[in-house]
Amino acid sequence: MTRHHRLLPLASAWLVTRALMLWLLAHDSLPLLGGRVAREVWRLYHHWYVVLSHGAFPAHDRLWQYPPGAGAVLLAPGLLPWLTYLQAFVVITLAADATVTAALARTGLRPGRSLLGAGLWVGALPLLLRLPFARYDVQVTVLAMLALLALSRSTRVCGVITALAALVKVWPLLVLVGVAKGRATRSAWTWAAAAGAVVFVSLAALFHNPLAFLRQQGGRGVQVESLGGTVLNLATRAGWPGRVHYRYGSMEFTGPYVGTVAHISLALTAVAFGLLVLWRLRARRWTEATPLDAALSAVLLFTATSRVISPQYMVWLVGLAAVCLTSRHTTQRPVAWLIVAATAVSTVVFPLYYRDVVASTWTGCALMLTRNGLLATAAVLSFVRLWRSTHAETPSSAPAPWTSWTASLPTRSPSSSSVTTTPRM
Repeated sequence: MTRHHRLLPLASAWLVTRALMLWLLAHDSLPLLGGRVAREVWRLYHHWYVVLSHGAFPAHDRLWQYPPGAGAVLLAPGLLPWLTYLQAFVVITLAADATVTAALARTGLRPGRSLLGAGLWVGALPLLLRLPFARYDVQVTVLAMLALLALSRSTRVCGVITALAALVKVWPLLVLVGVAKGRATRSAWTWAAAAGAVVFVSLAALFHNPLAFLRQQGGRGVQVESLGGTVLNLATRAGWPGRVHYRYGSMEFTGPYVGTVAHISLALTAVAFGLLVLWRLRARRWTEATPLDAALSAVLLFTATSRVISPQYMVWLVGLAAVCLTSRHTTQRPVAWLIVAATAVSTVVFPLYYRDVVASTWTGCALMLTRNGLLATAAVLSFVRLWRSTHAETPSSAPAPWTSWTASLPTRSPSSSSVTTTPRM
């Protein structure tokens, strides 16, 4: 098929699904949709926009838990003064979505690549209904995705984009965990550190209280949608006297043993970090898909063990899974479909049946057990498949085909690049 014919179904699907998402956002107050999700933009984000417009981060706002780069994203709607804040925010989010869809499609058309990644992004994001257009997680996810897509051409560009994304939300730093050892790693991390330092100093010079988010982030507890929250949900059905209260921008448990559950979650996150370090030290083989697979595995592990798993976090996982599927050598295909299933269940959880989750009804418990069970399974499977793909012995009859790819990974954008790989058995 010609390039035009291959892209036409993808473009048509993007137009139809995004039109549907916009229609749902415009009818956000319909009872069947379970509650208004756009309120966070026109009330909370706009409030922060006003504060930021006066040259300061909202230091005394307990809901401000984001690095200083988030301020730039929240100020961006001001570039479209002829629109309301909500309208401008949605336009910018839609533009970011279109940009990364085009990038995924362009990557998918390259030799040895696949359009399946673009198809996953286009088809899976609407499973969250209109929520992606009412949170700024699309913007930060797009930056993380573009960083990974740029890696095969320029580790410098990858590092710079990663730094920008990490200054909006910290988790994109994990996309560098799988960069090939040696020169590529040094280049990516050096450029990320340099770009991050320059941008942070610039923001600190322009705005007061750039580190205020650290104080608020440290006070967060166990959200009802987290893995620990699922345990406490079930404990409530068994007679545990805890309660759910609105704290730090989410519904969190309070009561006996909540602190213990929070500490266990932090310990599990530390274990996840240790596993990633161990994998990094002992990994012997890299393919073009390894950095992509490692990024998804790392974010999955940190998400599954987090004290907070908000529904918009699924945007991160869908985006990284889509990047993985652009490579025909990825090990994460089964993981990607588990993420799609978890995304669909997340929409049932929030906003459709969120009252049941907060009230710890049997329906709410079953939904959270299903969603978090899928996430936990995906995290374990992702890491196991990543480990096996980088530790399997190379047949003695053939040299490892990825040695040349790792050694020749560019540190600047060349005019052309080629990757020689063999099919994964």
